[in-house]
Amino acid sequence: MKNRPSLLYGLFFFAFLLFSSLDAGLANGVATVDMGRNRMIGLMIGKQLPGMHFSDKGMDDSLSRAAFDLYLKQLDFQKRFLLQEDVDTLNRYATLIDDELLRGNMVLVQQGYELLNIRVQQVEKMVAEILAAGIDVNQPVSLETDPLKLTYAANLEELRGYWRKMLQEQIISRYLESLADQEKEKEKKDGSVLWKEAKERVAKQNREFFHRLHQETVQDHYDRYFDAVARAFDPHTDYLQPDNKEDFDIHMRGSLEGIGAVLREEDGYIKVVSIIPGSASARSGELEAEDTILEVAQKNGDPVEITDMRLRDAVRLIRGAKGTEVRLTVKKPDGVKAVISLVRDVVQIEETFVKSTTLDGLAGDKIGYIVIPSFYRDFEGTKNGSEARNSTDDTRAAIEALKKTGIKGLILDLRNNGGGSLVDAVDTAGLFIKRGPVVQVKNSSGMQRILSDDDSEMVYDGPLVVLVNQFSASASEIVAAALQDYGRAVIIGGKHTHGKGTVQTLINMNDNIPSLHLRSYDDLGALKVTIQKFYRVDGGSTQYKGVEPDIELPSLFQYLKSGEQYLDNSLPWDQVEPVSITQYGGQKIDKARLVANSRQRVESDPGLQVIADEAKKAEDRSKDTVISLQLADMQKRRAEADLARKKIGTHYRKYRIDKDGEMAEETKKEARKGKKENKENKEDERLKWLEEVKDDPYIGEAVRVLADMTRP
Repeated sequence: MKNRPSLLYGLFFFAFLLFSSLDAGLANGVATVDMGRNRMIGLMIGKQLPGMHFSDKGMDDSLSRAAFDLYLKQLDFQKRFLLQEDVDTLNRYATLIDDELLRGNMVLVQQGYELLNIRVQQVEKMVAEILAAGIDVNQPVSLETDPLKLTYAANLEELRGYWRKMLQEQIISRYLESLADQEKEKEKKDGSVLWKEAKERVAKQNREFFHRLHQETVQDHYDRYFDAVARAFDPHTDYLQPDNKEDFDIHMRGSLEGIGAVLREEDGYIKVVSIIPGSASARSGELEAEDTILEVAQKNGDPVEITDMRLRDAVRLIRGAKGTEVRLTVKKPDGVKAVISLVRDVVQIEETFVKSTTLDGLAGDKIGYIVIPSFYRDFEGTKNGSEARNSTDDTRAAIEALKKTGIKGLILDLRNNGGGSLVDAVDTAGLFIKRGPVVQVKNSSGMQRILSDDDSEMVYDGPLVVLVNQFSASASEIVAAALQDYGRAVIIGGKHTHGKGTVQTLINMNDNIPSLHLRSYDDLGALKVTIQKFYRVDGGSTQYKGVEPDIELPSLFQYLKSGEQYLDNSLPWDQVEPVSITQYGGQKIDKARLVANSRQRVESDPGLQVIADEAKKAEDRSKDTVISLQLADMQKRRAEADLARKKIGTHYRKYRIDKDGEMAEETKKEARKGKKENKENKEDERLKWLEEVKDDPYIGEAVRVLADMTRP
């Protein structure tokens, strides 16, 4: 049993309220901070969160240490301000966070705020001095770009040296971007002018950066402190400060109108979690999951650095009116920087729905292909009795249409599918099995329930391949795992899927204030809390490990530490008792033969070998975190990364899934028809999508695996 508030806690809480009501609104003279309110939030997190959360974690020294590590990361992850002596001072509180929350005396926050402010003022002064004195961009120096490999500076002079290198890198990067921009313009500027402009823009950018840092309030630091404590339970448990509805939506959905990306705030960085199908980012193809956004600029405007910026503030810079341009400076996972220009647009809804087509098989037969971007369901429309779409009905309709063409196999593409409706995950899996359990769900009290497909209809019973990757998560992992456990499909993908096997709920803290309170408070905010965990029918959790494919293919992202197992404080893999199921009674799958045949093909397949080779080069670049700040070396690094992306893109365009390298006949007919009749944009987008499907080497290998499954 988990600990619950006792009578003693109630008496303590009564005394706490008497104490906190006396000094509400005072924090070292800062009248804008309601310390009574913050003590209330701290006490509620300290006493209530352990009982709400799925795990058995208690508010103890171990959790305090995890919370402190997260707090320190958000305070100065890049080690640009604090000295080692500052960290040593703060480290005294590393195991005291649990005690501070319950006593209502959060000294760490005030200490951290004051120390950081002192260092920010000192660094601002030294940066101005460095830029005023001038930087020799030809200095043969190098810079460590991985904060995890850095140590905190021992003194201000060492910190000055670090900043000098960072400023040199910023100036050269700005110069190289200006050179790239000039290639698109008719007017050419002299090199000396470009260098002068680069230095002026870096100086302005840093002035704005420090101005923004000075706007940080004590309350901002308390909010981040509370969030660090919450995230010490697991990566998906958060404290959400009481902002307006727009900010709540950003935290809960992360979706951005304008570019169509899901973002998260991580260790002071703004990182891309996923790309929304049908969005400006999806159509561009340049912004990708795991990219880190460093700067944001409006078309021809100066870039604004968003490192250490709150997510809601970064979103306001990225958002904008449809048709306007935003330029994002991003850091790719391999360490290379790139400037991506996006024209803001609304999400094209049709692109978020299930899509399907037929492909030419190796023996002249037809293969069905269905992509499910997410497991969507219009719950509001269903409740109101209006026409409401859902991914299950759309998938069913696609299967029925493909069956009428006489398909001999089916590819179900769940790559980049981040999840969605649990109902549709269960129902979609049910389209491929007769009936039976699909997933087990366990709550924080240890109670388990089984979600099953109760419909005996098997909409498709033929050979089936499921495509997944590292960005297949949650509901898509449930479907892949169930079809694998039933022996119903061959799963093809990278080493593992994302491994997000947990469920969260939103708790309004204003509704959970203990009854013995003597005063009312301003909005306390909310907690997003992990309350459930998913388990496969074989008893293993989808959490942490994800789904391991039957056939592993090379991936451009195979070197990335992407997935639940790489997140701080992620819940571990575990298992429960398996449930009884009836294995698929159709054609038995000889997985050993399929794996051997696929491995042999991969070694000789030009498309997949290009991917494997470029993935290895990207991995080498990601490990080489010390970069030379020589102009020629930085130019070379950028050129190599650009060449790699172009090489892969060119090969994709040339690659075809049939032996002769020809576009499938259906696509050629549609292309001729499209040109002849000058179809509208929707049909043009359809033709583009069809060509991408035929170009995709993973789909090509899936077709060949299906051929192996159907031949003796």
